[in-house]
Amino acid sequence: MSDTEEEVQEVRRRQNGPPVEQLHLLTVPGDDGPRPGRLDGPGLRHSVYSISGIPDGEDVSLLHTKFEAIPVKDFSAEVRASLDVESYLKDATLMLDLHETGMQEIVNTMLNRVIKNQDNPEFDIAEAKASLYTADSGLLLSKTIQGTVANSEMGGVDFDQSWLCMMCDVTSIAKRKVVIARLHTPANLGANCQEVTFIVLILTPTREKTTKNYLETGRTFATLFMDLEFRHSLLSVTDEDEFIRLLQARTKQLVLEQGHPEHRKSLPNVSVFDVEGESKARCPIGQGLLGDLKRRLPHYWSDYKDGIIGHKTPHKVLATTLFLYFACVLPNIAFGMLNSDNTHGAIGVKKILFSQCFGGVVFAVLGGQPLIVLLTTAPLALYTKIIYSICEDFDLDFHAMFAATGLWNAFFLLLYAFLNTSKMMRWSSRSTEEIFSVFITFAFSADAIKDTIKDFDSNYHAEACKVKPNITNLYNTTNVPTVITTPTTLLTTVSNLTSNISNSNISDVHMKEHACLRENSVLFLLLMLGTVWCGLTLLNFTKTPFLNANRREILADYALPISVLLMTFFGSYVFSEVNLEPFEYNPSEQMFELAHIESLPVGAIFAAAGLGFSLSLLFFMDQNISSALVNTPNNKLKKGAAYHWDLFVVAIINAFLSIFTLPWVHAALPHSPLHVRALADVEERVEQGHIAQTVVHVRETRVTGIVSHIMIGLSVLMLPLPLSYIPRAVLDGLFLFVAISALYGNQFFERIQLLFTEQAAYPPNHYIRRVPQRKIHTFTGIQLIQLLVLCVFGFSPIAYMKMIFPILLMFLMPIRHKLVPHVIESKFLKALDGH
Repeated sequence: MSDTEEEVQEVRRRQNGPPVEQLHLLTVPGDDGPRPGRLDGPGLRHSVYSISGIPDGEDVSLLHTKFEAIPVKDFSAEVRASLDVESYLKDATLMLDLHETGMQEIVNTMLNRVIKNQDNPEFDIAEAKASLYTADSGLLLSKTIQGTVANSEMGGVDFDQSWLCMMCDVTSIAKRKVVIARLHTPANLGANCQEVTFIVLILTPTREKTTKNYLETGRTFATLFMDLEFRHSLLSVTDEDEFIRLLQARTKQLVLEQGHPEHRKSLPNVSVFDVEGESKARCPIGQGLLGDLKRRLPHYWSDYKDGIIGHKTPHKVLATTLFLYFACVLPNIAFGMLNSDNTHGAIGVKKILFSQCFGGVVFAVLGGQPLIVLLTTAPLALYTKIIYSICEDFDLDFHAMFAATGLWNAFFLLLYAFLNTSKMMRWSSRSTEEIFSVFITFAFSADAIKDTIKDFDSNYHAEACKVKPNITNLYNTTNVPTVITTPTTLLTTVSNLTSNISNSNISDVHMKEHACLRENSVLFLLLMLGTVWCGLTLLNFTKTPFLNANRREILADYALPISVLLMTFFGSYVFSEVNLEPFEYNPSEQMFELAHIESLPVGAIFAAAGLGFSLSLLFFMDQNISSALVNTPNNKLKKGAAYHWDLFVVAIINAFLSIFTLPWVHAALPHSPLHVRALADVEERVEQGHIAQTVVHVRETRVTGIVSHIMIGLSVLMLPLPLSYIPRAVLDGLFLFVAISALYGNQFFERIQLLFTEQAAYPPNHYIRRVPQRKIHTFTGIQLIQLLVLCVFGFSPIAYMKMIFPILLMFLMPIRHKLVPHVIESKFLKALDGH
């Protein structure tokens, strides 16, 4: 035996457990050299590279082996497990007491059996062998599954060498084939497979859906054969019918065993409302507020410390502060312009900036969950417009009516907080939250699209662009005499030319208002899409190979500020000759003017109560859904939620704002979940070629909210310059960026994409494995119907229809818990609608 072969044998003898990375030397016979020893143990993901310069005419190659742990199949939760067995039993291919003992002979016999039972005559046995074996070896299996057992005495793990599952995918079959063979005598098939009795061969089409590929099918049958007693019972089977009966019995046994709570891999998430329900006080009024304070007060000082101390914390906090600043101040400017138009200057940009600063700082200091971001939103601007229209129709003081509505709203919110109404959110499921989140995404996108259409109507499709003066005819020499003989002719020609040119031109004032400025619209579109493209490119820069990991993360964290500043530079400096319309700003806007509620008649005060109640429902749902998305278990927050206390603080803030006719604020989507993601350390995990991001740790701090909103308050000093340099197109680009980035991790949106995705490209998500495809699409369809109803009322041109919108949001919860379970079984809903 040569030195090389002795090294190989020594390596094989030392294998007590699966190494992560291991190099084998594989000796292949040369023309004149001696026949080497065999290395025919199963491996995973082999790559063979030729090496030159080996003496004695021997060919030596490197074999790279990588072992990967995979989870056992959960027959209770993963619906595909039982379906795999049922599919096999319909056309079972069994080979009992196989007398072959060599790897190649066994594989050849099993493949020939497949040909015999194969409906497709085009099945290529050579292709199957090439896929089963490692390239250029003909001896080593490329994809296998084996069981491992922990070795408590020696450490590490031992291989279960009595069975082996080998797998491959081929193009020449149309559906999966599974062959199970029981050897007459145990065979030695190499390292870690020295006493193999059962062999499972799995062949799948190359383009098979994720849940039916060779690995998932292999997990099913490997889980069955892991049990020692089950394998022992199969040894005494004499006919195929008995073998099939035992397979069926084992499958049912696994469904029952793995369905017991003590066998579940994860415990159900305990809601904060379930914890509150355990302590029943004599007087429940205010118990929710007390519970929130007891939960959050012990962490109050750590909320500041966690924003200063920690690995990468200063960088993350600075990046998140800038993100919050731009993500809030630019929508403030946009909604300030909208409110100014709707109220004829009663509420403008300056007021909305102060309102954002005051509300944000107070909530960051006193709020229970500081990661929630308060913001004035489009629905609040709509309510403001409705109040102004009512005041015009009934000759009422707008400031007084606005204050009365806001105070009633604050009163109802305080009532909800003291009566623990937020406990209703225990019935708010993931589907309800994500439907509303997608609706907000559509709302942000709709605002940007409306502004684009408005700009194109004003500039690109202006009336002046449709007028085409026939300048060519004015200079057409065929209509002008070649020789001008008299002064009269000359005078007439010049007079007509001047008259035509003057008629074709527009006066300066008229030209300014109705000029054809197509370049403005083109630049508007470029700046808006450029902001979106730049922001998303930088946000996803961590997925590229450029620079290094730290620099990629920095660029991703500063994606929004960089894209806004870059596009603002292009719009205001590079294309300075294109006069883009700046946002409107009223420097004489009164800031702190007390509203005279006493001037309202009694009927108007009761009408304000109705408006305030409807508004309070919007506040209640927006605030609590935002809180639920922030406190979702996927974010791994440690300090607890504070639903009731947060609602109480929001009520106090808006009561103060209402007195001075300042815009209202409440928890905003998608800013609040994006705030959490900006402060998080995220880990990317690859499973079967699909990349999934998982939150590892979140810095739960008040620092980002306080500093960013102080910066927003100081922005009042930057009016009109330099904030006026930011083009309106960049504001709309930010809307689109926030809308698109909010869809990351939204399971509802992912399932919408599945409707248009090839089945072979389905990601290996937990619900893909646990729920039949038809049920997944049914549940997605039900959500789409609910989203469509919200869009019909939310985007209705009739303003009063939009006031029903909060009530529709409330109805999402009973629909999910009372109607949907009649269509989809509860065990599937747990997988589809659980965190």
